Amino acid sequence: MNVDKNDIDITLKNIKAHLLTARNGDGHWRGRLASSALATATAIGALTTVDRKKHQPLIRRGLDWLAANANFDGGFGDTTRDISNVPATVLAWAAFGMAQDTHRYEAAASDAESWIKRHLGTVDPENIVRQITAIYGTDRTFSAPILMMCALAGRLGKSDSAWKLIDPLPFELAIFPQTLFRWLNLGVVSYALPALIAIGQVSYHVNPPVNLYHRLIRRLARRKSLKVLKNIQPVHGGFLEATTLTSFTVIALGIIGRKKHHVAKKGIEFVIDSVRDDGAWPIDTDLATWLTTLSVNAFAEGADFSENLPAEDRKKIRQWLLGQQYRTRHPYTHSPPGGWAWTDRPGGVPDADDTAGALIALYKLNSTDPEAIRAAGDGINWLIGLQNKDGGIPTFCSGRTQLQFDQSAPDLTIHAALAMNTWLGTLSPSMKAKAQKSILRCLDYLARTQTEDGTWSPLWFGNQFTDGQENPVYGTARVIIGLSGLSPEFYSAETEMLDTAAGWLLSVQNEDGGFGGSGAVDSSIEETALALDALATLSGRMKKDPDLKRNIKLSGEQIRDAIENAAGWLIETTGHGTEMTATPIGLYFAKLWYFEKLYPWIFTLAALQKARNLDGSA
Repeated sequence: MNVDKNDIDITLKNIKAHLLTARNGDGHWRGRLASSALATATAIGALTTVDRKKHQPLIRRGLDWLAANANFDGGFGDTTRDISNVPATVLAWAAFGMAQDTHRYEAAASDAESWIKRHLGTVDPENIVRQITAIYGTDRTFSAPILMMCALAGRLGKSDSAWKLIDPLPFELAIFPQTLFRWLNLGVVSYALPALIAIGQVSYHVNPPVNLYHRLIRRLARRKSLKVLKNIQPVHGGFLEATTLTSFTVIALGIIGRKKHHVAKKGIEFVIDSVRDDGAWPIDTDLATWLTTLSVNAFAEGADFSENLPAEDRKKIRQWLLGQQYRTRHPYTHSPPGGWAWTDRPGGVPDADDTAGALIALYKLNSTDPEAIRAAGDGINWLIGLQNKDGGIPTFCSGRTQLQFDQSAPDLTIHAALAMNTWLGTLSPSMKAKAQKSILRCLDYLARTQTEDGTWSPLWFGNQFTDGQENPVYGTARVIIGLSGLSPEFYSAETEMLDTAAGWLLSVQNEDGGFGGSGAVDSSIEETALALDALATLSGRMKKDPDLKRNIKLSGEQIRDAIENAAGWLIETTGHGTEMTATPIGLYFAKLWYFEKLYPWIFTLAALQKARNLDGSA
């Protein structure tokens, strides 16, 4: 397939026009996350628990939305484009069980129950508990609140026996200093402290421990742990900007008779403020920082960067990003100053991916700005402090590696390494040496975690149709992009990794020219764009580096053919950049699926820009 450069230019023009129009009044991007059946069900639970009569209109609208958006098989996915899964369907089933006018939702509830029976065998309480617990394993962050809502809705039998089926959470541990958390076996990931406190207190309230010593300890810890909960709650009430976590916390406080507690009142305000016009709730408020840095970095790949984002626009975005850097220790995770969160809203928490993205965007917006240079030094120091002993980079907190979403991840690690590498020329000698050492540790981690076939899987992205629902195309593409962008001093450490990774990527390209999450998986815009981005980045690097080109076994022709086929697929599928359908490849907390409407636009812009830069055509 030959791709005419005019087709690329037309597509790029359309995409740029759309993205520039998609900015908000302050000049950056907020996007729109998918409405979520799972989030909607939990919001209904919170509103019902706090004041059913007062919130009946919102409850009714939410239930109507759920009933109208069930999948054809009667089950529910996390979003309207997901395949049905157990947690979302069970929560929707529980929400229907909490409805006052049950006859109105009888059909939807019956269909959901039938789906559960087909997939779990029975809806016996013991089986529901066993199956939900098995899904999340040792991480009780999400299994405990799901079962709590089921018990509240009467889906686990009589209340006296229902609560005894749910394992308690040790909320008394929340009163310990957070510096000790990495050594405490909480069974809860770092970001789920509200669940530990509130839902743990439910277990104590409805099913106090038989052991008198444990009962005394938990009784004494109740008030102090609730004070911790209040102290970590953002000013607008939403924990992590998440409807699910906030709703679960409100439900728990309602169960223990604390409906009028400050945390419950602020939490329900957040839930009410977050509802959409159609009656549904999103999984989170927005990914404003992430989308803005991705957009800036995509636009920066074009020769017309300064035309699309003039100096005043770039300054506005730069100042907005600089204003988001955390200057003090974060009250929630106790993270030190220097990082960025995924959003500028109060519920955000500094994390590795957004800090790396912000650092790269700041460099491209103005690498000589003294304020940006200072912020970059603080951000790099923050990333280095986050690095785990294995050399990899986790999401929020270092050292807490016992649960999946606290572990090091390849995509986070390479992104952090690339961000540090980007600013090396501006750092002091001592800081530069520190960053170089950290980058080498990152590369060592990546070499050790690359699979035999050459892949890496990401932490916060997946694909529902691959083995284990992982997304090696996303992870491998991100690592190739990062490795190809490092300085020559690191080349020797990455050549072999690049060769095997690129070879695998070519091997899973679909016959239509696109890419799915792995081999023999239907192509999506996001995954095809990321794979194209990776191959175009590698190809551009090979043109500049003869030594690398000699060490890559793949021929330039093989890579060019793959680039042309992927670019052609994107151009045709998107109608020259006028039609984009987002795919649920994003993973939110507790492995909840989401899609973001701007992902296909941004990913395709970055990919086609790089393809266009290769000798003026793909």
